[in-house]
Amino acid sequence: MKTSNHKIKSYLVIINSPKGSIENDNEEFISLTLSAGTVIGGITYVNIKEFNRNTLIGKGKLQLIKEDLEAVDIDLIIFNKDLIASQERNLEKILKYPVIDRSRLILEIFARRAQTNSGKLQVELAQLKHLSTRLIRGWTHLERQKGGIGLRGPGEKQLETDRRLLQARIRFIELKLKKIRTQRKTNRKSRDKVMKNVALVGYTNAGKSTLFNSLSNSKTFVADKMFATC
Repeated sequence: MKTSNHKIKSYLVIINSPKGSIENDNEEFISLTLSAGTVIGGITYVNIKEFNRNTLIGKGKLQLIKEDLEAVDIDLIIFNKDLIASQERNLEKILKYPVIDRSRLILEIFARRAQTNSGKLQVELAQLKHLSTRLIRGWTHLERQKGGIGLRGPGEKQLETDRRLLQARIRFIELKLKKIRTQRKTNRKSRDKVMKNVALVGYTNAGKSTLFNSLSNSKTFVADKMFATC
């Protein structure tokens, strides 16, 4: 998603099936999209009994969506159902727009809201693991981080290089998080000698941050949005 002042315009595809999406689920998905800072340029609802292995939804409905897209100005298509890598690629080829699913959307929200170094690393790790199965050329920023010298072995294809860079970044982040957890464990032992820990647990947008601010006179960010505080 873009990070400038330009508002991303999204087109939502909401799948209703015998196993999923009741009305509340749909409302939550729309709230998630708005929480990510996008403007909804269009919505289509798809009622299906069986999922298509290649594109999740059938050719007829895809054609109707293509025709609908011609009348709207959008940047991105978001599905409320999780997509496997091949479905995501096939949908992008057919619809001619970037396609993401619900999980990718939530990770994007976390990435925007993460404040601490640990939080940012955890989100990046989750994003990398999620995207590893969708690996197509897109990891040149990792080359820049490592200098880009001697990264490709003899005869190594670009996709292999990308995958190797991705796995190296994942291992690097996991190591840093392990060190952070060790340090936190040491600090926690010291604190436990003089104080007790209390946790506020609840679903997103349930009022945890508001309650925390009231109890502690803190100024934690509060907003009527999904995953406003991460």
